[in-house]
Amino acid sequence: QLQLVESGGGLVQSGGSLRLSCVASGFSLHDFAIGWFRQAPGKEREGVSVISVSGGSTDYADSVKGRFTISRDNAKNTVWLQMISLKPEDTAVYYCAAKMGGYGRTWSRTSEYDYWGQGTQVTVSS
Repeated sequence: QLQLVESGGGLVQSGGSLRLSCVASGFSLHDFAIGWFRQAPGKEREGVSVISVSGGSTDYADSVKGRFTISRDNAKNTVWLQMISLKPEDTAVYYCAAKMGGYGRTWSRTSEYDYWGQGTQVTVSS
């Protein structure tokens, strides 16, 4: 069964840090670009970051640039999202998603992705 599982979410104070993990089971991430998305209550799911198959290319939403860092280890079938200087507006359910092959300027569109995890809640208190 093909599955992506996120973990690492939780409750943190404003200015704090969290590291989210996305682990694949049932398939290898070697052929997939991986995106992180988030969805706050009453809002649409938005792209946060993406990383290429090799890990050599990344992109970020303007709202998280300089605060979030995406990375991957294909040998561990894992992608991480390191989040620092968290703000209350970062509160959301965070999802990872896998997209076969590379990514382009439309990386933040949810329709681009083939597999999704169930999400992990991140709550930032003020």
